[in-house]
Amino acid sequence: MSYILGQKQLDSLEDVLQSDIMELGTNCVVLIDMAGNIITDLNNGTATHDLYSLAALAAGNFGAVAAMAKIVGEDEFSLLFHKGSKENIHFSKVTSDFLLITIFRNDVSLGFLRLKVDEAVKKIIKILKLPPT
Repeated sequence: MSYILGQKQLDSLEDVLQSDIMELGTNCVVLIDMAGNIITDLNNGTATHDLYSLAALAAGNFGAVAAMAKIVGEDEFSLLFHKGSKENIHFSKVTSDFLLITIFRNDVSLGFLRLKVDEAVKKIIKILKLPPT
């Protein structure tokens, strides 16, 4: 399915990502579609990641994990988390068409991040005017 977002929607998405995710002290947050295209991204000024490659790989990774979920009898796994020595990546499915990627340091609480991501996802769905999946 193809979506065209207006500037007002993009601005609203960025406001949600800034207030709900970036203000936690995260390094970067990226909203992508499941084809790996970046819809919007914010970073704290220190993140130097290749977001285009990350978005493409994240979409592929999420697709692979969806296939693994089916093998073990699940419809899907709606979030993924990868822990590193310095940074971590949290992936959360927004709808069947969008994925939210958050990169954060170890000093950011995973539990609090997950709570704030859940709140942000609800707001993002309203902005996109899509039913939750």
